[in-house]
Amino acid sequence: MSASDLTPRPNAPSSLKDASKGTLADQVTAALKAHIANGEALPGTRLPTEPVLCERYGVSRTVVREAISRLKSAGLVEVRQGSGTVVCEGAHIKAFTIDVDVGGSIEAVLRVTELRRGIEGEAAALAAQRHTRQQLETIERALKAIDTAEHEGHDGVEEDLAYHLSISHATGNPLYPSLHEFIAQFVKEAIRITRSNEERRQEMASTVRVEHVAIYDAIAARDPEAARQAALTHINNAVERLKSADPSFWQNPVHINP
Repeated sequence: MSASDLTPRPNAPSSLKDASKGTLADQVTAALKAHIANGEALPGTRLPTEPVLCERYGVSRTVVREAISRLKSAGLVEVRQGSGTVVCEGAHIKAFTIDVDVGGSIEAVLRVTELRRGIEGEAAALAAQRHTRQQLETIERALKAIDTAEHEGHDGVEEDLAYHLSISHATGNPLYPSLHEFIAQFVKEAIRITRSNEERRQEMASTVRVEHVAIYDAIAARDPEAARQAALTHINNAVERLKSADPSFWQNPVHINP
């Protein structure tokens, strides 16, 4: 994309002249998504042609094509032979996303961790009520896998995530594992940061293990309230561990490896 493609044309709507909202392609994409989400473009209907969109938003064809490409990747539109770019079925249903970069901001990671608090607490309570014997055994194996990873010198991040995922499966509600796997891509950074804090790693690992065992014990005892409180305590303590992590981890996030 050339520099000229990033410069709004004189007749561009004011909403596309705000650089804080991203590039022109970002803004056109957002505008078209809103157009679809608001029901102004129903499933099966054709989007305006490239020249019309260029005129409407005051941008070049390159920008419009980039925006359309993004909509296609998101599954919102498709190109049909003889029909042009058509809105897909279900495109008006807004997908859940988290617009946050957890790579180098403690504030961003803490926001995601706060969101995790409610999810993990209720998942543990439901798991205590509904788990099967096989599911409890899976949770126990996942707990032991963390110990094994740490004993072998690994950070245990993936095993930690798998432990919480096993609890979400034990809720009996398939939405919990789906939501957990979505959140996990953001939570992973928080777990990695705390587990990478070498100065206190051994102490932290021991503390986290006690918290994990408390959750498991409450689930095994079929005590929903104790399981919920154990999970909430774990997440609350995770917040404090994040706050006390060495500042260098936030200044050089690229050095944080599994």
